[in-house]
Amino acid sequence: MKLNELRLKGFRNLAETVYTPGEGVNVIYGENAQGKTNLLEAVWLFSGMRSFRGAKDQELIAFGTPFAKLKASFTNETRENKAELTLADKKTVLLNGVKLGGAAGLLGKFSAVVFAPSFLSIVKSGPEERRRFLDASVCQLKPAFAGAVTEFSRLIKQRNALLKDVAFESSLYDMLDVLDERLGAVGDKIVEERNNYLTRLIPQVDEIYTGLSGGREKIRLTYVGKTQASGGFGALLKKNRREDLLAKTTTGGPHRDDLEILIGGVSARAFGSQGQQRSAALALKFGESAVLLAETGETPVILLDDVMSELDARRQDFILNHIRDRQVFITCCDPETVGRLTGGTKTRIEKGRVIPCT
Repeated sequence: MKLNELRLKGFRNLAETVYTPGEGVNVIYGENAQGKTNLLEAVWLFSGMRSFRGAKDQELIAFGTPFAKLKASFTNETRENKAELTLADKKTVLLNGVKLGGAAGLLGKFSAVVFAPSFLSIVKSGPEERRRFLDASVCQLKPAFAGAVTEFSRLIKQRNALLKDVAFESSLYDMLDVLDERLGAVGDKIVEERNNYLTRLIPQVDEIYTGLSGGREKIRLTYVGKTQASGGFGALLKKNRREDLLAKTTTGGPHRDDLEILIGGVSARAFGSQGQQRSAALALKFGESAVLLAETGETPVILLDDVMSELDARRQDFILNHIRDRQVFITCCDPETVGRLTGGTKTRIEKGRVIPCT
């Protein structure tokens, strides 16, 4: 997988530009708040996923500008592709001249893995962040899974609304049976796909974390939830119905499950040091990249946002050794941060202007 060219107009603070990256490592440097992360964000949007910073489409449009237009030329294993995103009151997505129903149509077409400082939340925050990581990772391998996630979210909202209304209209009770049958099937599919993905991810994360820690620590990932122990989500819904009616919400299921991360046998979230948490998060992202390569044959583009400067020399060396033979984008304030990496392409960003370095 290789990004050949990126054209931007009206995107964030970036000036209208044509960016031509190198085939290997691309170092994007400049002072803070100049637009380095914005450039990575633009690349990431072609993966079909939402902004890795949680921004809404309208927030991506430059102030005082009616729309933003992003164009990318990229090569995957089969062909060269041209994709176009127009962000305005309504998002328009084109792939090779064909209009798609939405950005999700790009899933599986342009494979990328991103790591930003905010990704530490997958270790430090609550279960929602870890569920989001699993679901997004599965979507890159199986684009149709996005539909199941969307449907599950819609059905859960319907069921929670129904649980509230039943208290005032008992005739609605029978509707729970119909809704629970469909919800149970979709929920089981989500849990199954998450576990299947973890089977592939765990050995990759174990190997990478061992390298990052110098073999001094072991990491363990475990899917935690009541769905499997109850014989499926449908059975759990029946078991919990009385409790759910009292709580007026669906108390258990895939939307409450978690990915437990243990380091040295204890919770990385509760007891891990800053270094351990950062190493765990990096191992998850590089593990995601390894799974994509193993399952699709495509080497995903790697996006590393302000990561290297906060790592010691040994961890930097380990990461640099893992990003060879693939296209990588690294942002930093000082290009000497990755000075031990020979070759590569350097680009400076100053006040939103993308300036190639010769």
